[in-house]
Amino acid sequence: MAEKGRFRVLVGGVEVGSEEFQISAIGGEWVAQGKAEVRPPGGAATQVNCRLRLNAEGMPLHYEWSARAEKKASATLEFQDGAVRAQVQLEGAEPHQQGFIFPSPRIVVLDNNFYHHYAILARLYDWKARGLQTFPVLIPQELTPGSISIESVGAQEVKGAKLEILRVKSPDLEIDLYLNGGRMVRITVPSANAEIIRE
Repeated sequence: MAEKGRFRVLVGGVEVGSEEFQISAIGGEWVAQGKAEVRPPGGAATQVNCRLRLNAEGMPLHYEWSARAEKKASATLEFQDGAVRAQVQLEGAEPHQQGFIFPSPRIVVLDNNFYHHYAILARLYDWKARGLQTFPVLIPQELTPGSISIESVGAQEVKGAKLEILRVKSPDLEIDLYLNGGRMVRITVPSANAEIIRE
């Protein structure tokens, strides 16, 4: 599972951000780290960093993110047996704490600003069983629990390469992940006219 790379984020063909990430094995756990720059058209750039620790089975243990924009913000999330404790710190405000209970410890963390989390999701998908699979999900910035479904929709030729496609669905979003030999190389979000391309 160890890998590193860089994504370019395009909306309507215009680059609006980038992300560098690294996933590595450390002492029987997996650590995924990312650094993103979000550049909305006509707005100020935001720098975001994250670090996700997972056990050997891919279940989250700890997640932290920090953002530098007009105001600083950060959060830490601790996971244990399906329970999540979150603490959010916004510049100039008191820390905010919140807790969640999930039906399973096999929770997927999908941060709004980081696409390498989808590469982890693709690894959690049971490729032998295939079919439609559902995971509990937590979006850290919004502290929103929910669920997503993921399904293999077969292979497609893209620019001369045969890529396997996984379709991720939530109640309000559909995302296609394109993989080449298990390595995520492209993401499309048709409703947002967005494309994330691996360099």
